[in-house]
Amino acid sequence: MNDTLLTIAGILAGIIVIVIVLALIAPKAYTIQRSIIINKPRQQVFDYIKYLRNQDHYSKWVMMDPNKRMTYTGTDGTEGYNAAWDSDIKQAGKGHQTLEKIVEGERVEIRVVFIKPFAGVADTYIATQTVTDDTTTVKWSFDSSMPFPMNAMLLFINMEKMLGNDMEESLNNLKRVLEK
Repeated sequence: MNDTLLTIAGILAGIIVIVIVLALIAPKAYTIQRSIIINKPRQQVFDYIKYLRNQDHYSKWVMMDPNKRMTYTGTDGTEGYNAAWDSDIKQAGKGHQTLEKIVEGERVEIRVVFIKPFAGVADTYIATQTVTDDTTTVKWSFDSSMPFPMNAMLLFINMEKMLGNDMEESLNNLKRVLEK
């Protein structure tokens, strides 16, 4: 019996050491970026993306649950505007996003706070850049981190692919909506 307990304790200690070592070498932060060219003038594109409610028409994450409960605070398209969601669909979860900073005609910075199914914070921005008078590049960036020792999961989860694919789908939706 004692040998069995010692063996179990040794295995558990080994697992804990492995997780700690992995967490020490794993990155804590990650950034995912995607861009797309939209055949519309920069100001027209910017005037659309600066409103969080327009994400209902292009963001894969926002569109995931059309029956989610939404609460809005402030004036959309202005700094401080907050959109909170609560969904019965696990992948959509619960959280809120706030327009942190708007550089008119150029960039919208958004803080996203996730409450369920996992707690976390991400700082995102959507930026526009003129290519020609009638063509705009839209760049979407998503910056987040995982606390120690949970960051060890970043060694095994391809966040670039997982989030990047969703961002690409959302940007393609945005292009389709704006180029109608």
